Amino acid sequence: MTTVQDSPAYHPLDGKVAVVTGAARGIGAATARAFHQAGATVVLAARSADALKALADEITADGGRALAVPTDVTDEASVAALVARTVEEFGRLDAAVNNAAGGGHPPTPLADVRTEDFDSAFAVNLRGVFLSLKHEIPAMLAGGGGTIVNMSSTAGLQAVGGLAAYASTKFGLVGLTRVAALDYADAGIRVNALAPGPIHTEQLEAAGEQARMGAAMAMPMKRIGQPEEVAAAAVWLCSDASSFITGATLPIDGGKLAGAAPFRRPGA
Repeated sequence: MTTVQDSPAYHPLDGKVAVVTGAARGIGAATARAFHQAGATVVLAARSADALKALADEITADGGRALAVPTDVTDEASVAALVARTVEEFGRLDAAVNNAAGGGHPPTPLADVRTEDFDSAFAVNLRGVFLSLKHEIPAMLAGGGGTIVNMSSTAGLQAVGGLAAYASTKFGLVGLTRVAALDYADAGIRVNALAPGPIHTEQLEAAGEQARMGAAMAMPMKRIGQPEEVAAAAVWLCSDASSFITGATLPIDGGKLAGAAPFRRPGA
């Protein structure tokens, strides 16, 4: 069945200027493509200059407008320069998806986590989003408003053992999103978060087929998600279709957080 969203004429972000951090790969790259397809001019931010340029060239070749700005979200001057460059090039900032993530540690009991590994996750996942918000919001206020999506995780709504750094920063991101939403709700800026469950990105690909199957079987839908499904939700949250939503965290998890699976008798 064809939907309105499938129509080539459906451009809910037409004329908007959007920043996507962590845009070099995975969910970030899928989001940048989705924003382009929705009609937005996209500013791509990440540390990998080559990957950003390749994606910007792809979007430009498809008739869109894209600008690659290598950025380190742990460095305030770098984040400030990203926003300043966006406004300098395109005159405004209407939307942002703060997706950059990194640092941390593999599954490790809390007492064995190295302090520097915890700090590295904090610097990117939480402080990096704070810095992004700090500089994105004034640019949006200058233009009369805007929309922001922060990338949390189902691990930011339901803890996962062994992931002290990741879970705590993603939980913190939900709180940061709510504070920002409350601070600027009456100024025309909406701030929401997405909480993806297992998504088929490079990390899950590298984990191997067995790991992907295990993750899929743990989901009520019996599959893992695709980056494009997260990207579609980001487009919706940045569009007028969600105009009365702010301070929310939307799980994209195939039902993972809905509750326990129904009881079934053996052999049923």
